[in-house]
Amino acid sequence: MLIFAKPFTQQEAIPDAGIQQAIEILKHGRLHRYNVAAGEVSEVSLLEQEYASWQGSRYCIATASGGQAIQLGLCVCGVEAGDKVLANAYTLAPVPGAIHSIGAIPVLVEIDADYHIDLSHLDEMARRSGAKTLLLSHMRGHIADMDRLMSIARSYDIKVVEDCAHTMGAKWQGRRSGNFGDVAAFSTQTYKHMNSGEGGFLTTDDDEMAARAIIHSGSYMLYERHGTLPPDDVFDKIKLETANFSCRMDNLRATIIRSQMPHLEENIERWNRLYDTLFAAFEAMSGIDIPKRHQAEFYVGSSIQFRLSALTTGDIPAFLERCAKRGVELKWFGADQPAAFTSRYDSWRYIKNLPDLPATKAALEKTVDMRIPLTFDTDDCKVIAEIIADEVAPFITGV
Repeated sequence: MLIFAKPFTQQEAIPDAGIQQAIEILKHGRLHRYNVAAGEVSEVSLLEQEYASWQGSRYCIATASGGQAIQLGLCVCGVEAGDKVLANAYTLAPVPGAIHSIGAIPVLVEIDADYHIDLSHLDEMARRSGAKTLLLSHMRGHIADMDRLMSIARSYDIKVVEDCAHTMGAKWQGRRSGNFGDVAAFSTQTYKHMNSGEGGFLTTDDDEMAARAIIHSGSYMLYERHGTLPPDDVFDKIKLETANFSCRMDNLRATIIRSQMPHLEENIERWNRLYDTLFAAFEAMSGIDIPKRHQAEFYVGSSIQFRLSALTTGDIPAFLERCAKRGVELKWFGADQPAAFTSRYDSWRYIKNLPDLPATKAALEKTVDMRIPLTFDTDDCKVIAEIIADEVAPFITGV
């Protein structure tokens, strides 16, 4: 019996340049982003400059996590306790958690069969709720029609916070994900496109939003040490009325990320070679349904999702167990109970008056998810696909 031996949670090593610079930081001990020697620019500030340049945004603020970047994004968009915030129902728990953390109320929006936010339902819920902010999760790297989405947002005067944890480097119509909304949040948690264990960025082109994010992040009025900086008069306007949340990135994590920046474009190409290998195999496989990608979308394939169309929901746990015994780790987004990183929207019981979202449940009912680490190669992907095909086959033949 064919067995796959590589772990699905093993990342590549940090580049040597990052390891050596991390050692230097540990030797001199200046880990805090504002603790610099005379004439020194901190690693965090350098990273902010480099990431803003790569992203094509005016400002970048480095944070302790992607979730905190989302929280800052909501705050600088003016969201306060009791406000309603639109959010797609297919996402990971930290996204509605960010809304809840500031006392706001998530208003969940259906998804379509291709894992995008349902734009017709978005229009309806924007009208019905009166919400003035949308927290848009590009969940698992699936980008909706951003032209139509932004048109809806503008028609209701809605600010957009893009959660780009899974779309660093992805594009819609040639424009980078994160450059459509008012602000964007990115993650450098271990399983994202750059790995610092935890970490994140907020990006924006808006002077005041950037200044508020810097103060919120915990600048202690040392904001002039940031890598991307709005004019002084903007800070003069807001600095005494903006709370310090203390969620900065440190120099050690920043230098680890900086060493990965030069490899990011190459790594995106590598991910997509792996993803495309798996996609082609799944598309040709009986008993599996995998949605096609939009032609206007340039994706970054660090994970893949497909539906087990030949199985009943009652069959899926046994299928997952059989794949796991052969070394293939899959997660099920349609399960009634959360497991590890995977949860369905109706398990977030802290949201009062959880709606029934039949389209989202139908889209996720048989959806499984698989990480694609760069420690795999295309031959590995072919082995994985063969194992999945073997384990799907009995449900098709009834044997």
